[in-house]
This record gives sequence, C-alpha cells and structure tokens, in this order.
Amino acid sequence: MANDPAPSEAAPPASPEKPVPPGRTAPSARRAPAGAAVLREEKTAAIRAAVFAELAAVGFGRMSIEGIARRAGVGKTAVYRRWRSKLHLVLDVVTALAAEGMPVPDTGTLRGDVRMLLEVASRALRHPMAAQIIPDLLAEAARSPEIAEALRTALHDSQESMTRAMVGRAVERGELRPDVDVRLALDLITGPLYWRVVVLRGDLPAGYLDELAEAVTRALGARGA
Repeated sequence: MANDPAPSEAAPPASPEKPVPPGRTAPSARRAPAGAAVLREEKTAAIRAAVFAELAAVGFGRMSIEGIARRAGVGKTAVYRRWRSKLHLVLDVVTALAAEGMPVPDTGTLRGDVRMLLEVASRALRHPMAAQIIPDLLAEAARSPEIAEALRTALHDSQESMTRAMVGRAVERGELRPDVDVRLALDLITGPLYWRVVVLRGDLPAGYLDELAEAVTRALGARGA
C-alpha cells in the first residue's frame, strides 16, 4: 500500500573489520556516513516513469504523491527523499526531457534535415502518453509560472537550439541567407505539426511530412528548393 512506511534505503551497517594478517594491506572500502540514505537508481527511474503514467491517467491537478508512489511500487517517503512536492517532481521530470534532446539532424541538405526533425517530432507527439500530458501541462502553465518556465525549456528552448544549429549548417552550405530568422523557421517546422496532431488530433496523411518539409524549405528561401 502507498501509505505503508517505505523500506529503508539506507546502506546496510558495515560488518566488523577483520584483523589484517601481517604483510598485507587492508582493503579500502567506501562507506556512506552513518544515517545517510542511498538513493537507489532503480527506484528513481520507477518514480519518474510513474509520473508520466499518472499525468496521462489523471492529469496534474488530480495527481498525488500517493498515486505516484503506488504506481511506482515504493513508499511515499521514497518520493519525498528525492522531491519535496509533486510540483518539483513534475518540473524535474519535464526539464530532464530537454537534456535528453535528439542530436541535430545532419543529412547534408536542409530539406533532409527538416524532414528528419518532422519525423521524430511527429512520433513523439503521436505517442498516446504525450497526447494526454502536453495539453494538460499547457493548461497548468497558465496558472503556474514554474510549470510555464519548465515547458519553455523542454518544448521551446531545446527545439530553438536545434533549429539554430540546423539553419547554421544550411547557411554554411550556401542553402540559406545568413539573415534567415531562426524563430520563424522553428514556427514553420513545428506549428503545422502541433496543430494537426495535438489540436485537431488528426491522422497525418501519407506524404504529409514530405510536403511539409518541402513547404518549409521554400518558405525559408532555400536555394534549389
């Protein structure tokens, strides 16, 4: 049960030291300070996964530490050792998404790079869990500056950084003018996809991503597009 006390995550007590025979050196051992808790990675991973599942199932407003702990198979104290509130837990998990960003596409052409980025983004947005979580967190962002800032980092800043690198390579190849607007490029790439998948919740017609990649490169004034 989630309300049961969590099993201790503290390191087991060290066994009494054995005498070291003459001529031998005592083996070194790293021990946690007395009373210190060891935060087990498998529990942390289980809690993070449970956060996504709970967000998709009940939304941020109804999500609780008890529900997260129950789904993760841990006690509430295991959650509170790592995060002091559900807000901080969600902020940490969402912010971590930005740190796991995909490598910048480098296919050799701007159109190829845009097409690859669209493919990855469409798969992420069409994931059943993302379809539930993203609209819910965007609604919460209107009420919580902390969540709004975390979403800016996870959903905007990381994508802008990737787009800036992608556009920079296209400029170096001579495909784009040096004064191209990176933020406009990001809007052109992600806006139609978000509208189709998240707002309209519609399927993507066959060839849609190819057509969108072509339209984006033309709109940005790519040479040869």
